[in-house]
Amino acid sequence: MSDNKSIRTALVSVYHKEGLDDILHKLHQEGVEFISTGGTRQFIESLGYPCEKVESLTGYPSVLGGRVKTLHPKIFGGILNRRSLETDQQECQEYDIPAIDLVIVDLYPFQETVSSGAAAEDIIEKIDIGGISLIRAAAKNFNDVVIVASKAQYPALLDILNEQGATTSLEDRRWFAREAFAVSSGYDTAIFNWFDGAEGSALRVAVDHSKALRYGENPHQQAAFFGDFDQLFEQLNGKEISYNNLLDIDAAVSMVNDFDETTFVIVKHNNACGLASRPVLVDAWNAALSADPVSAFGGVFATNVPIDKTTAEEINKLFFEVLIAPDYDFDALEILTQKKNRILLIQKEAAGSKKQFRSLFNGVLVQERDTHTESTQDLRCVTEKETDDLQIEDLLFANKIVKHNKSNAIVLAKNKQLCAAGVGQTSRVDALKQAIDKARSFGMELQGAVMASDAFFPFPDCVEIAQEAGITAVIQPGGSINDKLSIEYCNNHDLAMYTTGYRHFKH
Repeated sequence: MSDNKSIRTALVSVYHKEGLDDILHKLHQEGVEFISTGGTRQFIESLGYPCEKVESLTGYPSVLGGRVKTLHPKIFGGILNRRSLETDQQECQEYDIPAIDLVIVDLYPFQETVSSGAAAEDIIEKIDIGGISLIRAAAKNFNDVVIVASKAQYPALLDILNEQGATTSLEDRRWFAREAFAVSSGYDTAIFNWFDGAEGSALRVAVDHSKALRYGENPHQQAAFFGDFDQLFEQLNGKEISYNNLLDIDAAVSMVNDFDETTFVIVKHNNACGLASRPVLVDAWNAALSADPVSAFGGVFATNVPIDKTTAEEINKLFFEVLIAPDYDFDALEILTQKKNRILLIQKEAAGSKKQFRSLFNGVLVQERDTHTESTQDLRCVTEKETDDLQIEDLLFANKIVKHNKSNAIVLAKNKQLCAAGVGQTSRVDALKQAIDKARSFGMELQGAVMASDAFFPFPDCVEIAQEAGITAVIQPGGSINDKLSIEYCNNHDLAMYTTGYRHFKH
């Protein structure tokens, strides 16, 4: 028995009609009969094609303000009846249920209505009942029925109609069924998350777009990216973006988006190895690079202002993987596109979801994304010495960087320039020593610099080492039972210490 099935009758009921006319034209040419409701029926008839009203088939009008139109045995029997099962065919004949071979339906725009800030009663009315039921019924009976559940699948259906006529294979119908259940599951996820609000009683995530990657973190690992990368970025040049590229891109844009001034960041393995803010972009680039030109090789670069020719000429001297900017001057692109593998991205809008996810054991860890940056109002001086406004700016600058680097993390900064960072160490002392050694190796002047820590100091050893290296101001969250020892050392050695978590700071 052939798996190919002919389409003789189509039920069409859609909210979005863009692109539907070509499909209707081809179906009509193939002799397919239409059944439809309301506005869709009027649209079909306006194209000159005959269309039977659902109400004529069911014998019932649309009732309850349009809430009930297609929920009827003659509709669902026509979709769900198994053509190869004799008892189903006998019942369809007995109750005069016509076979429906193609269902084209979409759903009320629930997510768009929520995003618009509509009132709760308007949102509730955009919870589709008939459409979602038609989708599930037709997808379940994919052995006999084709389901098109979104305008995103119109091109695929039109290709089949042009190549095969009004005939589909089992493989075709199964593909459409898979896509249909993706639509319905995503729709239900959005509805649940709206009802659940901030309670977080269960984790429901649905992402439509997916892209297979060459490999994961290592060559032997398979990987894919789920999300709409093109919504956030436009790729102007370069090779295919990798798993590790994506991690560094996320780290780079998360950092640079925290800065309002003209800023350049250089990222390697998700950590900042160079970062500076300057009034002129090329100066920001040069200052960022000088902190660690070795690690910058093969890195991911990001800035928050368009790339000009002068800056492009400097960047062009170094091998890099990815460059991200809000735009590029034409002559800058002429320079940067000389190497075909360089990935050049325009960041179109702020990236990042409100939550972060990490798989763990047999579950998932979820936390809010840390989008908070401290201001002068968030700082509290806990030492006898207070510093000046310029060094306060350096403290806030360093604190933005250390927030993004991997713990244990220490950042040393001066004049809105990252002098060095110690990252990913098993002790905070080791992170500080790493930062000091790196700063000295590249000739960075630490006298009068500031230190930022991503967590409290359990002992005063870090402030002792920092003071000996020339650090004169420190910022940290606070919260150790030994905070008073660190404060005492600062008071005895003319250091200023500020905390961002003063509600937990132990005096």
